[in-house]
Amino acid sequence: MPEAAPKPAPGPQAPPGSGVRPRMLRQFELIEKVRSYDPSADEALLNRAYVYAMRQHGSQKRASGDPYFAHPIEVAGILTDYRLDTETIVTALLHDVIEDTDATREKIAELFGDEIAELVEGVTKLSKLELSQEHLRQAENLRKFILAISKDVRVLLVKLADRLHNMRTLHFIKQAAKRERIARETLDIYGPLARSIGVHRICEELEELAFAHLNPVGRNAILRRLEILRTEQGGAVAAVSQEMTNRLEAAGIPSRVFGREKHAFSIWRKLQRKSIGFSQLSDIYAFRVIVDTEDDCYRALGVIHRAWPSVPERFKDFISTPKRNNYRSLHTTVVGYRGMRIEMQIRTEAMDLVAEEGVAAHWRYKNKSYGFDPEAQKEAGGRDPLVNLRHLVQVLEHGGDAEELVEHAKLEMYLDQVFVFTPKGQLVSLPRGAMPLDFAYALHTDIGDTCIGCKINGELKPLRTTLSNGDVVEVIRGGKPVVPPDWRSLTITGRARSAIRRHIRQTEREEFVRLGRATVDQAFDAAGKSRKDVSLRPALERFAAATEEDLFDAVGRGRATPAQVLETVFPGLKAAEREAATARRHITEGKQARLYVRGSGLTPGVTIHFGACCSPVPGDRIVGILEGDGSGLTVHTIACEKLAEYEDREELWRDMQWTPEAERNATARARLTATIRNSPGVLGQVCTIIGEAGGNIVQLRMHHRQSDFFDVDIDVDVNDARHLTHISAALRANPSVEEVERTKG
Repeated sequence: MPEAAPKPAPGPQAPPGSGVRPRMLRQFELIEKVRSYDPSADEALLNRAYVYAMRQHGSQKRASGDPYFAHPIEVAGILTDYRLDTETIVTALLHDVIEDTDATREKIAELFGDEIAELVEGVTKLSKLELSQEHLRQAENLRKFILAISKDVRVLLVKLADRLHNMRTLHFIKQAAKRERIARETLDIYGPLARSIGVHRICEELEELAFAHLNPVGRNAILRRLEILRTEQGGAVAAVSQEMTNRLEAAGIPSRVFGREKHAFSIWRKLQRKSIGFSQLSDIYAFRVIVDTEDDCYRALGVIHRAWPSVPERFKDFISTPKRNNYRSLHTTVVGYRGMRIEMQIRTEAMDLVAEEGVAAHWRYKNKSYGFDPEAQKEAGGRDPLVNLRHLVQVLEHGGDAEELVEHAKLEMYLDQVFVFTPKGQLVSLPRGAMPLDFAYALHTDIGDTCIGCKINGELKPLRTTLSNGDVVEVIRGGKPVVPPDWRSLTITGRARSAIRRHIRQTEREEFVRLGRATVDQAFDAAGKSRKDVSLRPALERFAAATEEDLFDAVGRGRATPAQVLETVFPGLKAAEREAATARRHITEGKQARLYVRGSGLTPGVTIHFGACCSPVPGDRIVGILEGDGSGLTVHTIACEKLAEYEDREELWRDMQWTPEAERNATARARLTATIRNSPGVLGQVCTIIGEAGGNIVQLRMHHRQSDFFDVDIDVDVNDARHLTHISAALRANPSVEEVERTKG
């Protein structure tokens, strides 16, 4: 049977807060959409599922006031845009009946078969599970969800469509805190999951909708800048497209060329990652060149590079080396029309379909039945995008608490990657910034556990070395598994970190008990109380701890806070006194520094200093330099220029990491240097932006003041490195701020 026509793109969505309700998809319309690409679809099955969902949800209402059954119908409609099989559409119609009605898995199996019952159960959330904290419920949901999607990707596709429709209607939820939680979960979990299987179109819309709720000020600032650019460069986009088409046609290469504008969240993310201003972004407008064959891709690249000079180090070949989600394309940047830097993506129609729809692009007829075609997926790129999800299953197998699971799952899902090789030529794909231990654990957990060193391109290198594209990495192994605690700072992948933490949990209890006891004592002292004079029995009962050591261990690991212990033991203590006792503490040097950093070389008596040359803040990757002259250990960021002085003195290096106390309850001071337009009110705008982002300005110093621009040093107290990059990105989005950089020292 012939293949179906190209899939239609979803229609434009109402902006958040608009109040616009699209008309609900009717029963016959849904079935016609399915039959348009699968004439053999089981119409009776679809009808039964449609009617069953409507009856089960009955008079239930959504926050918008619409009948609840409108939601599963819209989710099913989204999936028909991706031409998914009948079982998936039926699952979409039924995906909430187990959770929100009296339907059971057994009843679904009886009416619709075991396959659909298993899919529905995989999508069902554990909202009825009684857990004491929201983050534990989220982690348990994620645990069950990952196990389900690793078996059948259709579970993930239904869940992504479910989340997409919920995000499109998020503005109807009245509670701001609930909207923020859902939007944050979307950005942290569901966007990366969509990207991991290549469903770019859903990923992009999820990110944009979440960004609109989480940071409307930043988004609106970027949209205003884009509006100005459209006015200034609208004609240039058409001119570039036409000139490129003409040159390719002259070379005998049939093509489609069109420009596209980068989305606001994508721009925001780049402003966060790179210390550049909005005007320095080279890919706000990018051009896509669609050709007939893979050979034509490389021929078109040659035509483009002969016509315009290429920008060095801006060429990437994802055709010969696809991304892990099967994305294939050639990327290059050239200096073209009127000196514009132009980013180009060159690919075939088939590559473009996979780039937009990922694993959903491989549903088609085979052997007279309609469904997922693994052979077509393999032909499209040769990589299995579900391998990313199976890595998450390995994270689950290493155990750990709920917060660790969410953290490692997030790490595993981000896909900015680097390609390295084993000595035998096996290709290993890792996230950019990965180090040799990430490589070792990617090969096998046992290899990571017994790793004692590495060779990169035949030379012995430290385990902190960042891997580059094309490196050949050889793991040097020891006899027994030895996993030092400081190894956590030498990995970035969730798989490696979860394996390391599994070992560390067996040996670090004493350290967590010490840390927890110190922070509890500190909170008691600040409140004018003595822990030795009271019984901790109420706190033991509240946190289900058998002994005081178990309680301190829970505090050290962050499962309980000193404030909660203080509140439980002294229920009559005034709120102001509790807050004063447990407020965020500024990171200090000396003995108290052991509350904030840990690692090798911290023997009793060693004093700790934080390098003024780089001003580390929690979240930075850090190392220590232990001087032999008795001056103690100095903590530096891994990128600190001063470390070059110690490059040949390996014996002084100590691997360090931040403690949970630093990551949860401390602030640190950092300096930003901003170049600002010299006009009235701009400095006030800058201060307002920093305040709204949660930063505390300690000092401002202006210098290099000229008629048009001036520089200002801003000392600001921040929670961690992520908080600092958030403030930097918010400043860069302001039209009056030319550039922002973190100042070292």
